[in-house]
Amino acid sequence: MNRPHILIVDDEPNIVMSLEFLMRKSGYQVSIARNGTEALEAVDRVRFDVVLLDIMMPDVDGYQVCQHIKRGGAQPAAKVVFLSAKSKDSDVIKGYEVGADLYIPKPFSTRLLMEKVKELLAAPA
Repeated sequence: MNRPHILIVDDEPNIVMSLEFLMRKSGYQVSIARNGTEALEAVDRVRFDVVLLDIMMPDVDGYQVCQHIKRGGAQPAAKVVFLSAKSKDSDVIKGYEVGADLYIPKPFSTRLLMEKVKELLAAPA
C-alpha cells in the first residue's frame, strides 16, 4: 500500500519544519508549499491524501486554496485541515463553508493533530 501523502502549506518555516518532522516520523510521505501559489501548483500536479493548510499567507490565502482543492476539481477527495491563528467563530465557519474537513486553531497540540490526521486517513473518501 502507498504511504499517505501529506501536503503542508504554511509560510512560517518553524511550523513547516516541526510538522514535516512529525508527519515523516509517522511514516507519511510529505510535500511542502510555502505559500498559496505553491500550494495551488502542487495540488494540480500531485495527488494528496491530506492538506494541512494555513489561512493567512502573503499571496493566495488558505480559503482560496481550499476552494480550489474541493470545488476546482483538483482533488475533491483530499482532506483539508486548516491550522490557523484565526480562531474567531466567523473564521472557523468560513473554513468549513469553503470545504475544510477540520479546523484546528493555533497553537495546537501536535498529539491531537496526529490523531485527527489518522482519523481522516481512515475515513472513507
